[in-house]
Amino acid sequence: MKTAVVTDSTAYITEEMRERLNIHMIPLSVIFDGETYREEIDVTAEEFYNKVKEEGKLPTTSQPSIGEFVALFEKLAEEYDAVVTVHLSSGISGTFNGAVSAGTIVGNIQVYPFDSEVSCLAQGFYAIEAAKMANEGRAPEEIIARLEEMKKSMRAYFMVDDLANLKRGGRLNSAQLLVGSLLQVKPILHFENKLIVPFEKIRTRKKALNRIFELFDEDANLKVPMDAVIIHANRQEEAEKIKEDLQSKYPHIHFTISYFGPVIGTHLGDGAIALGWYKH
Repeated sequence: MKTAVVTDSTAYITEEMRERLNIHMIPLSVIFDGETYREEIDVTAEEFYNKVKEEGKLPTTSQPSIGEFVALFEKLAEEYDAVVTVHLSSGISGTFNGAVSAGTIVGNIQVYPFDSEVSCLAQGFYAIEAAKMANEGRAPEEIIARLEEMKKSMRAYFMVDDLANLKRGGRLNSAQLLVGSLLQVKPILHFENKLIVPFEKIRTRKKALNRIFELFDEDANLKVPMDAVIIHANRQEEAEKIKEDLQSKYPHIHFTISYFGPVIGTHLGDGAIALGWYKH
């Protein structure tokens, strides 16, 4: 059985890696003044942050239509028997459900949707693993079982500079926002039951980052092989410094730098930083 792997653009897997591993990507979009830009195709992360700065306002975001999924799956059916399709958390986007619905419409390929329950390169880790297994000729059921196993140790914590974007996009409720704005805190957020929720409320950016490093240390000190990613919103230099510091402290861990692209950047805003990891 020949299996294709699909993920959406919010995994922020580089084009080079997608091509090398044969990962197919379906884009989400940002909409500025009625004009739609497909992320990773029509607009890069850098262009997005510059555009937000110039325009002084945030765009809206949109998920792929079921029709786009159907068209992609039908095209893949010409060459593949099955598709494993990995998506951002169904608690913050309808993208996963769109893939599920499209899977019931196409009849000539078996579709195996996987809800990562996270986003960005933490989600990308699943797609990369799935692609490596698919390239080895592993069955889709085996791939999904491995992704479920990875989920047990997958962690991601992030800090935002301003909670207003999350509130405006409906990704964080008003009560949580009020607490944040009153105390001027830099809350550490994470995914719980597929939703973005506060993990801890901390006063300063530096203390919030140090707390994330503490949480990471609990797993890193187990000395088992791990993959980790530092994700940033327009903070490349800061991300590189974090990577350098962590890599010297934990030589047994493989670190990557990634970014919050346009769709996720719309909700988290400039300056957000995250750390995600899983045990092999």
